[in-house]
Amino acid sequence: MVGMPTATASDLGRARRVLIHGATGSGKSTAAARIGRILDLPVHLADEEIGFLPASQAVWTNRPAEEMRRIAGSIAAEERWVLDSSYGAFRDQVLSRADVVIGLDYPRWLSLARLLRRTAGRIRDGRLVCNGNRETLREQLSRDSIIVWHFTSFARKRATMRAWAADPAGPPTILVSGLAELERLIAAIS
Repeated sequence: MVGMPTATASDLGRARRVLIHGATGSGKSTAAARIGRILDLPVHLADEEIGFLPASQAVWTNRPAEEMRRIAGSIAAEERWVLDSSYGAFRDQVLSRADVVIGLDYPRWLSLARLLRRTAGRIRDGRLVCNGNRETLREQLSRDSIIVWHFTSFARKRATMRAWAADPAGPPTILVSGLAELERLIAAIS
């Protein structure tokens, strides 16, 4: 990996701006919260703060792209942050400011199993998530399902993080291939 922008646990331990990337269901928000707590960095959740509008009529609605860019640009301009995702609409703004990217490069079965478990729990208990939105069985049986999104976006998200790690001009990236590896990384910065 000579010449590649591979980051280390030491780089992460010194980072002031951390971007988490991974497939839907990989645990980006949980990883961001843990890393933010350890590094004493403010954590920003992309779906809640940038991506989705508050619930209305039980329909998940994305913010307009220009509003996403305005909010993400404001976060990216801060000196200290952990962001749990980067949508294509604003990725350039946060990626250019990230000191380290952590790519949760898990096998599909792992992120899908986590997503199915999380989604089933949210449907069962009806809890509010992401600005007062709810996940419903009806929604999960539609083409707008987060499970469908997992299948349509998995390969693209994986290719993106792997390309960052392989590009000498890319952001310093740590690819994490499994839960035990993430635990070792977190232990190394604790």
